[in-house]
Amino acid sequence: MAAPAPLRSEQVDHVLTLTLDRPEALNALDASLKAGLLAALRSAARDRSVRAVILTGAGRAFCAGQDLRETGLTGSRIGREVRERYNPLILALARLEKPVVAAVNGVAAGAGLSLALACDIRLAADTATFTCAFGRVGLVPDSGLSWFLPRIVGLGRALELALTTDPVDAAAAERMGLVDRVVPAPDLARQAAALADRLAAGAPLAMGLTKRALLAAASMDLETALEAEAQLQTAAGRSADHAEGIAAFTEKRPPRFADR
Repeated sequence: MAAPAPLRSEQVDHVLTLTLDRPEALNALDASLKAGLLAALRSAARDRSVRAVILTGAGRAFCAGQDLRETGLTGSRIGREVRERYNPLILALARLEKPVVAAVNGVAAGAGLSLALACDIRLAADTATFTCAFGRVGLVPDSGLSWFLPRIVGLGRALELALTTDPVDAAAAERMGLVDRVVPAPDLARQAAALADRLAAGAPLAMGLTKRALLAAASMDLETALEAEAQLQTAAGRSADHAEGIAAFTEKRPPRFADR
């Protein structure tokens, strides 16, 4: 019998839910899961029917990070694994010009935390925990964690989390801004779906250009960011999305944005 696929993909209307599905391994990332997730994200980027994505985990974990049972990931092999598998995955999440909601249902550790941070909005079950686990195995943060974490919680807090590797519960994560909202565990899937539905109803082009602008501005000075905004606004202003938004406002009705 063939091994079960490590990633489940389900689309309802315009929302695609990607579920890391190795519950027996706390959804740890092995080569198959990394490849499957990257392929799914690239497919979502091309699929005009997908307007929002939910990333979550099966069972009691979101993602425990790299599967340490994979053999051969030592020495220089670790750096190659980061460059060849993890970096493309994080870039695919961050550059996907569609909103991505992380529904963190349990532990998010190491690169699993990095995955959550690379998403646009993070909802967490009240049972979720978060840890920068890299130091526990003598490694440094990777998969974008050193870039995202200080920008989300501040440098001082990021250093504390990364150096101590102490776990953070959902309530503390919400207080420090690590997650945007904590919900009761039984309600997580429903609330994530409701949020994704709301995002999917927005103007697709404007959503994508907004993500592009905010990501690019993180490495720009103010003057460069202002010019980038003007260029993106020009593209948005010429779009059918903008025309529909103005028509809906004038006619006092909800906008009906078409797939782009």
